[in-house]
Amino acid sequence: MQITITARHFELTKAIRDYVETSCLKLKKYFDHIITVHATLALENNRNLCELSLHASKFSLQSTAEEMDMYLTIDTAVDKMESQIKKLKDRVTDHQKRALKEQFDDFSRSSIIELGKDISPHITVKTKRVVAEVMSVHDAIEKLMEMKGEFLIFKNQETDRINVLVKKDEEHFRLIEP
Repeated sequence: MQITITARHFELTKAIRDYVETSCLKLKKYFDHIITVHATLALENNRNLCELSLHASKFSLQSTAEEMDMYLTIDTAVDKMESQIKKLKDRVTDHQKRALKEQFDDFSRSSIIELGKDISPHITVKTKRVVAEVMSVHDAIEKLMEMKGEFLIFKNQETDRINVLVKKDEEHFRLIEP
């Protein structure tokens, strides 16, 4: 993260520069993809102004503050930027979760299947959604041996496709590739 500081109508001291840098570095803990932060500090008619411009991977955010003390002005601007970053992060993660949910929407609900006239007319089939880990066949065999389950669904590292490994007995396994 690159931090640039501009001072208008006053001399920028090392203490204020260090304070701005440490305050802006606190923003990094909320959002990792911050590229640049530009702080503009100004002194106008006994008012201290601070404008922060933040550029992240796909987003640009701005916050301004006006107080009687320069340090308090910087704190207020950074607090406003923190709240904007938190909202942005929530919006991005909610969007990703919603996209994942829509992707597995067909698989995550019960389906009604009609079998025939003699058998009960409706049988409900419950489907379980599984997220497949990326691993090699050898790693999948080791993991299945550690587990108590009968099968393991994983994404094959070599073919980049979903595979199912089924345990026949302690020494024999069956690999199902679509």
